[in-house]
Amino acid sequence: MRSSIFMRLILAALALVLTTGIAAEYALTRYATRQQEAAIEKRLTGEARILAREAASVPRQTWPEWAHDAAQLCGSRVEMLDNEGRVLADSAGAGLPRVPVREQVREALQPNSGLAVNRNPRGGGVSVTMSVRRLDGPVAALRLSTPVDELDQTTNAIRLRILAISLLTSLLALALAYLLSRSLIRRVRRLKLLAEGLLELPSKSEHVNDERDDMGALELSLTHVAAQVRTLVDRLRLESARREAILASMAEGVLAVDSDLRIIFSNSALLRAIGGSRRIQENTRLLALIRDTGLFETLRDVVRTGETRKHRLKITSDKERSFEVQAGPLEMPSGSAGAIAILYDMTDLERLEQVRKDFVANVSHEMRTPLAGIIGYAETLLDGGLEDEEHNRRFVQIIHSSAIRLNSIASDLLVLSELESKVDPPESARIAVRDVVESALAIVEKEAEVRGVTLIREEIQDLHVMGTRLRLEQAVLNLVANAIKFNQPGGEVRIRVVPGASGEVSITISDTGVGIPSQDLPRIFERFYRVDKGRSRQVGGTGLGLTIVKHVIERMNGTIEVQSQLRYGSTFTVRLPPATNAG
Repeated sequence: MRSSIFMRLILAALALVLTTGIAAEYALTRYATRQQEAAIEKRLTGEARILAREAASVPRQTWPEWAHDAAQLCGSRVEMLDNEGRVLADSAGAGLPRVPVREQVREALQPNSGLAVNRNPRGGGVSVTMSVRRLDGPVAALRLSTPVDELDQTTNAIRLRILAISLLTSLLALALAYLLSRSLIRRVRRLKLLAEGLLELPSKSEHVNDERDDMGALELSLTHVAAQVRTLVDRLRLESARREAILASMAEGVLAVDSDLRIIFSNSALLRAIGGSRRIQENTRLLALIRDTGLFETLRDVVRTGETRKHRLKITSDKERSFEVQAGPLEMPSGSAGAIAILYDMTDLERLEQVRKDFVANVSHEMRTPLAGIIGYAETLLDGGLEDEEHNRRFVQIIHSSAIRLNSIASDLLVLSELESKVDPPESARIAVRDVVESALAIVEKEAEVRGVTLIREEIQDLHVMGTRLRLEQAVLNLVANAIKFNQPGGEVRIRVVPGASGEVSITISDTGVGIPSQDLPRIFERFYRVDKGRSRQVGGTGLGLTIVKHVIERMNGTIEVQSQLRYGSTFTVRLPPATNAG
């Protein structure tokens, strides 16, 4: 009932009925009136001819009585008029108004006429005026007229019938409009639901129940279109999902811009690269996201020339990262030119390259000193030092010491290379940590005694881990040896092996030595890094021991932590997962 279609149909039906009723009332009333007037005119004309002959034989002084009697017989108003239109006799007496009839009288008294007819004069109905002639000529005029009520009654009766017919027609039209609108509304609503659910409908809609009319044909067409649209949308969704999956899995950042250098697409890798926490909104200006004028100029050149460009940029978020940008043209749906850029993260490659350079430089530097000593003292011996009985033995000892140092560096490098390689480690076995610690302490016990350092077994519980015993013993030995070498006479080295708070095996080695400055703590596990280079070489360190320790512990899925305070000593804590009982 609230549908605009229903209201329009009702209003249209009412307007049609009202217009038809008004037109019919006007036409039928006018036609009936004219027919009534013609019939009355014909009757009055016949009666006037009869009464005119009779009036010619009636004495003039008896015309009033005669007029009254004639009116009773014919049922019309009878008047006798003189040549000037003055009333000589009137059957109505003074009860009805008199109208000027001079023109009708003159027309009736003309020799060739004898009759004047007037329809709907003011205040009257149809009137007929006829001359009353005697042998000597016209003596008066006879006027017959119908009362106004006669025509009004006829017209009103016609109008009442037309009104009744119009009312009945209106009710029928409203009923038809209501039924038609309900049917039409149901069809329109089905079409609306069909249009709104194009993607959810089956290939052939069960709502189509009449394909013979226009609405049914439209509904069927929409159903066919729905199947095609759904197939197309499913295909687009699949392609979009593939694209999203590919771009989301890419480690490289992807950035697409339009001709105005506004961002139209980006993936999550780009968001991670710039250190953003929110999704990048479309139509964001490029410079508002990445403030690198070189990248801006590169993409602008790609948009302008349509040629591929490269660019190197650095982005600083939580830490500085280096990227190589490969930019190429991108065709837009609107026909304009855009650009797409792929950001390759070169940070790790640059870091590895720098590590390689540092490694080569450090190895060269570490080997240069012992090699220089070996070459120098060997040349000294060849130049006559062999005959110098007082010093030749010391020269050979220095050469021997330098050769041992070279051998230690080479050995540590081989171990480190093995640990860093992707070769699977030897099969893990159950290791008793107490035995490993005791073996390492037995090796360094003599050196500790020479340096005046006391080894204290604070608490060593019988715990087990999974791994390679040789590598774990090497790691513990390096930690204990460093604690002894970088200690002071009369110092202590304490060893504890206890369960950790989370059930792991905790190995703690603490000393009372020189300690490590806070600014050096983050780098002590780097290759060849020494806090005190002079003392490290003096005690025979290669700068690779802690690097080996870190790799061994990580291969066993453990962690290593260090706490140190300058001049108060250091504490290294190794945490390893415990061995299972099944192991």
